Amino acid sequence: MKKKIKIAIDSPAAAGAGTQAKLIAKNYNLFYLDTGKIYRFIAYEKIKNKKNFNYRFIKKKIKNLKIKKLQNKKLLSNKVATEASVIAQDIKIRKIVHSFQSKCAYFPPKKFNGSILDGRDIASVIVKDATIKFFITASIRIRALRRFKELKTLKRKITYAEVLKSIKKRDKNDYERKYSPLKRTKDSILINTTNLTKRSCFLKIKKIIDKKLKLDGNL
Repeated sequence: MKKKIKIAIDSPAAAGAGTQAKLIAKNYNLFYLDTGKIYRFIAYEKIKNKKNFNYRFIKKKIKNLKIKKLQNKKLLSNKVATEASVIAQDIKIRKIVHSFQSKCAYFPPKKFNGSILDGRDIASVIVKDATIKFFITASIRIRALRRFKELKTLKRKITYAEVLKSIKKRDKNDYERKYSPLKRTKDSILINTTNLTKRSCFLKIKKIIDKKLKLDGNL
């Protein structure tokens, strides 16, 4: 890579963006941040510390946040996910999180060729000048099925109907919130993963990225 690159991915819940972001990060040696996990982290902390939960508490937690903490499997629970979608509507919390996200996007560790972030408002708010932007989606039933299978592998007691209901609620919160709603920007490339395997989806995205990087003289 001749210069640092920034890739932005937005998507509704369980569309496969996280999986693709990890594959892209590995292929191009990019620093990866799952921004949604930050809101899940805050939600998890709220559930654990209801009495002490306030903006000062959040600022302290985010200031000292290590990426490894976002890998905690407890963050994947349905309860945490639902709480996270509510917390994400708070403009004060978003500002705290945005600062952390921007730092990761624009100042990744030197060993990386750049950064890749996925979430709900990456292309529209966090990395408006991204090298390339994607909007990854899939049918709601496929997304619910994927999340249901994921939760089952984690031994979670939950039904498909409950997951589907949760996904619909999260979609409503993400698309309709007042601040930084989920939306596809005009310069974001649409990728529908409904009928794509993980591998075929990655190859499709890789082809697009390679073409863009060659045009920019970055490969």
